[in-house]
Amino acid sequence: MQIVAGRFRHRKLQSNPGQTTRPITQRVKVSLFDRLQPLLQEARVADIFSGTGTIGLEALSRGAKSVVFIENDREAFDLLRQNVKSLGVEDETVCWKTDASKSSFRPQKAEGFLPFDVIFFDPPYLHVERMQAGTMIYKSLLRLAKPDISAPDVLLVLRCGRGTEFDMPPVWKRDELLEYSSMDVHLYRHAPPLPEVAAAGEMENEPPANAGDGELHDDSLVE
Repeated sequence: MQIVAGRFRHRKLQSNPGQTTRPITQRVKVSLFDRLQPLLQEARVADIFSGTGTIGLEALSRGAKSVVFIENDREAFDLLRQNVKSLGVEDETVCWKTDASKSSFRPQKAEGFLPFDVIFFDPPYLHVERMQAGTMIYKSLLRLAKPDISAPDVLLVLRCGRGTEFDMPPVWKRDELLEYSSMDVHLYRHAPPLPEVAAAGEMENEPPANAGDGELHDDSLVE
């Protein structure tokens, strides 16, 4: 894998040869990022289920101000940190080893990285297929919609298998669907809040700030 365009153009990145990540093809990456290019300038980005960071680092190369990477797989996370180090972008990134489905999305000592302007949300396809009200992945999308997590004009980019049907929290309104041969890319914006959705976001079983945050603390910041 390599970065397609921007200040790190043609720089090669480590990729995970196993099945724990779903690398996006170069063709799809070119098409998607050419479309998103104007929205990335000085944007605060979240790359959730980031794998080895190819999406977030492409965004950084194309003008994003910062990226928070969230990945829970040990091997992918180690390769992610190697990629960040090889590009010398430690000060512009946070690498956070945590379970995204339980995360608060508020990393410690990273206040300047939020709220997010662009969110790449790329869980395993099976998670999306099973996504419905009450599931952990569904609740995580409710937390992402909170005003201290995502900006009012945030763009949420969700990738899944071609033709996948799933439930999406009504706090997100689909703006566009991009169809590729083996995958769909859904683009979402904030929807006007509904009273019952706002209440759901404050449920007692919602994890507190930084709950389930794995190796957060100082080790979550790339050094």
